[in-house]
Amino acid sequence: MRKKRPYSVVIGAGAFGGWTALYLLRGGARVTLLDTWGPGNSRAASGGETRIIRGTYGPAQPYTRMAARALKLWKEHEKQWKRQVFYRTGVLWMARNGEDSYERGSLDMLREEEIPYQELSASDLKQRWPQINLDGVSWAIYEPESGYLTARTACRAVVEAFISEGGEYRQLAALPQELDTRRWKDLKLSDGSTLVGDQYVFACGPWLGELFPDTIGNRVQPTKQEVFFFGTPSGDNRFDDQHLPVWADHRDRFIYGIPAAEGRGFKMADDTRGPDFEPTSGERVVSAEGLRAMREYLAFRFPAMENAPLLETRVCQYEQSPDSNFIIDRHPLAENVWLLSGGSGHGFKHGPAIGEMMAELVLKDREADPIFRLARFEKAAAIGSGSRFREHSL
Repeated sequence: MRKKRPYSVVIGAGAFGGWTALYLLRGGARVTLLDTWGPGNSRAASGGETRIIRGTYGPAQPYTRMAARALKLWKEHEKQWKRQVFYRTGVLWMARNGEDSYERGSLDMLREEEIPYQELSASDLKQRWPQINLDGVSWAIYEPESGYLTARTACRAVVEAFISEGGEYRQLAALPQELDTRRWKDLKLSDGSTLVGDQYVFACGPWLGELFPDTIGNRVQPTKQEVFFFGTPSGDNRFDDQHLPVWADHRDRFIYGIPAAEGRGFKMADDTRGPDFEPTSGERVVSAEGLRAMREYLAFRFPAMENAPLLETRVCQYEQSPDSNFIIDRHPLAENVWLLSGGSGHGFKHGPAIGEMMAELVLKDREADPIFRLARFEKAAAIGSGSRFREHSL
């Protein structure tokens, strides 16, 4: 007799859920993928224009290894789809002597994972990118093979591939229904229909705590993150993605940016965790204080952009876990229910590696790495947790 195909239901079509659904399908499962507003929508943590992909991760691991695997998979899928989603601009990490433990702590793993990089002195930087004011910068890591990904476009590409390969996508919401108690026998949807799966993967980003208030609750905390796009000077191409890499700066606050691409302007954001944010009904308007801080920084680090006009703004959210590590684990009351979230501002780049890993965990009945499992929160509470967030999670 032919073995019955397992039936998996994935809730959430963002970077984590979309790739998980695709790899479950390729692993032999029958898969239904759900999303309330669609892949890459403006409320999603995976929405927006662009995301950075890089290997520099300080001593926090296993993320360098995962990023290396993810980049390989992104490139493979570009060829398969005949569609560009990765832009190799390079990534520049500016550092200061005496305050460069993050950068210094990254070098061993970059070498181990064979991610190309260069250590550049201040004089090297001045020669290569004179449009940057290097005041306070003593050296930098430059990853020439890294860059940025298109976010919304990539999410849609993944779902399109999923459908073309035989998956079922439905734009519907999963309803809260005592999911934390495991008294439910089927998954109720917003159109009144139900689904009964062999396995469920809830990749709901900032909404996971609403669906699982006891198990997750505020262990996934949405925070308001403001993003700004400034217009580059007329006739001056020094600030586009052909002449400037993606950059990250450890000055007073951790600021990062993506050079102007596709006419959308010079992107800048502060990685500092913002205030709590309600992702469904929150008004996505940037603050006057945030804009003022970005203008001051822009004038300091990129002097020729001092009077640049503001073209666009966005408010997105991080789906922040207490330690900035991902949440990948079974529900404690249900072996066939998986919880996947906690991207914490750095999850998008890892999407294909996460999907590949999740398919193996689900279909081969394996357990996640302890760094991702829920038990770590109980241990942290018992011994007293440290700082609320790990730094630099873009």
